[in-house]
Amino acid sequence: MEIAGWLRGLGLEQYEQAFRENDIDADLLRSLTAEDLREIGIASVGHRRRLLDAIKALPPDPTTPRVAARDIPTGAERRQLTVMFCDLAGSTALSARLDPEDMRELLGAYHAAVAEVVAGVDGFVAKYMGDGVLVYFGYPQAHEDDAERAVRAGLALVERIGQLQSGAGALASRIGIATGLVVVGDLVGTGEAQERGVVGETPNLAARLQAIAPANGVIIAGATRRLVGNLFEYRDLGTVEIKGLETPITVWQVLRPSAIDSRFEALRSPSLSPLVGRDAEMELLLRRWGLAKEGEGQIVLISGEPGIGKSRLTAAAQERLAEEPHIRLRYFCSPYHRDSALFPFISQLEAAGGFAREDAPAAKLDKLAALLSRSGEDDPQTLAIFAELLGLPIEQTLPADPRQKRELILDALIAQFEGLARRQPVLLVFEDAQWIDQTSLELLERAADRVPRLPALMVITFRPEFEPPWTGHAQVTALTLSRLGQRDTTTLVERLTGGKQLPAEITDRIVERTDGIPLFVEELTKSLVESGLLREEDSRYVHSGPLPELAIPSSLHDSLMARLDRLAPVKEIAQIGAAIGREIFS
Repeated sequence: MEIAGWLRGLGLEQYEQAFRENDIDADLLRSLTAEDLREIGIASVGHRRRLLDAIKALPPDPTTPRVAARDIPTGAERRQLTVMFCDLAGSTALSARLDPEDMRELLGAYHAAVAEVVAGVDGFVAKYMGDGVLVYFGYPQAHEDDAERAVRAGLALVERIGQLQSGAGALASRIGIATGLVVVGDLVGTGEAQERGVVGETPNLAARLQAIAPANGVIIAGATRRLVGNLFEYRDLGTVEIKGLETPITVWQVLRPSAIDSRFEALRSPSLSPLVGRDAEMELLLRRWGLAKEGEGQIVLISGEPGIGKSRLTAAAQERLAEEPHIRLRYFCSPYHRDSALFPFISQLEAAGGFAREDAPAAKLDKLAALLSRSGEDDPQTLAIFAELLGLPIEQTLPADPRQKRELILDALIAQFEGLARRQPVLLVFEDAQWIDQTSLELLERAADRVPRLPALMVITFRPEFEPPWTGHAQVTALTLSRLGQRDTTTLVERLTGGKQLPAEITDRIVERTDGIPLFVEELTKSLVESGLLREEDSRYVHSGPLPELAIPSSLHDSLMARLDRLAPVKEIAQIGAAIGREIFS
């Protein structure tokens, strides 16, 4: 990467000399701290913050292993893994046609491509087997979205490997992905053949799925499909017989990422779970909306840990306001687009304009013009600015200077927001700001400056690690969602079962195990009801025999394991405590 070009892209090329004089190159860039930036003469807090955010968003260096040896657990662990098996299609015929040295070079390029793509989503290449590659997601570092990371990596690999040439045309790959509980970490073999072994059917299933995948196809099993929800578009391949499994399984081919922008909606069932224990928060939002309608714009900052109900609360607020005349603007950040400038705003414009994947550029331009005309922004210059933002070709030219072009785009987006607010009160919902890119954050700050003078309510949700720059302003209300109490948790369980009462012992266990986090309550209750351990009898659920053990639903495994992995220094203590139980007597 070229430092000067990177700085120009951020609009901070004035620091190029400072970077050069202090011998800061691309290799050192990722390790810079705020103190380093201050020492080389960057006095502006805003500029230091912009640089640090941009450094944080840099793609990984493919030459640097993402997982250091010291970070790999020394013993075997029981984990939920998403396993990918990638193989070159037609490699036997290819090796027969190519000289061994040419084949070796081709395999090297293929392995490098796999390593780079997998490292980009923090996966772990466990083993190279000629033209086959075994990859783990969830070990040695778990993430709350390991299944999604695996599928995105699979789609990226199909595209990336398809760009490699063999001399007889482009390469093709076949990819199988499966998710399940395994025991991983035992050292198998010695010397260069030593590897971290996995015990369980998941790797075998991934390999079997790869074998039935079409060229350039990504096939997933049912457990993975449940975890990724509607984040992708699929082709249902029905049930297939898998060698080694007693019963046929249902499989899907992943086609592409879906057009659904809201992760909350993509990962939840169509029917929203009941909203319980948030009456005070809802009342506060409605009061702020009342002020906003009168022209006294408001900003509400909703923070809380994952699963606490931030998106559910905003969805409920939108339901309550559905019958009132207003304009609703929804923006969603993505953990996979932190370095994509203005990604939430581009996605919103494409959704509002009704863009379809198959639309030609000219059709998209017509839809954009129609969208802008509805908001009163239909002059050719504005159309050219928005076309530039969306990457659409247009005859009208804009300034060549990137900084001037950037300012025109930001000003146009602000003008559109103000124009809409002059027509009707605006409810602006901005989700998951912890994943915001730097340019979107700057635009959001400019919009926040305008809000007090507009009939607009801006609702911004985020996790605790994000530090919003607007706290302390008169029109800003900070709302931190707390966990549900025992009574509200019990009420939520009752509503999730449709009013059918669970055995008291089961309800008590759910309350104890979920710690008042609504998502955990929902997933554990649904998992239990669907498990077959209970049977319906009149208006209640009953069980016979010993009280069933409440297993952690697969939808929560990755999230909980990711939290545990972040506690690396005390992880072993936590594991020992989990084995002993919640109550320890001395």
